[in-house]
Amino acid sequence: MTEAADKIARHPEAVSHIGAVYKFVLEGEGGGTWILNLTERPSLVEGEGEAQCTVRLAAKDYVDLMEGRAAAPALFFGSKLKIEGDLGLAMKLGALASLLH
Repeated sequence: MTEAADKIARHPEAVSHIGAVYKFVLEGEGGGTWILNLTERPSLVEGEGEAQCTVRLAAKDYVDLMEGRAAAPALFFGSKLKIEGDLGLAMKLGALASLLH
């Protein structure tokens, strides 16, 4: 997640248009909870907080997703990726993934 935070900090204009707050809950070794704020002041910080959309998956699956070894639809339909809250906002994460690669 540190790498993602650095990229968001370097390109705030590329993600602030999403206009939403996400929570990522990564389970297992290397996991944790992060709040991804993609509003006027984009940031990614570790910790709990309110979010419009929560994404839950194993930390290993998150790494595979970010490194292109897994696809979000396959993880979702395989019940490895769970979405809580606004599903429409979850769909917007695809644009963010291209920036973070």
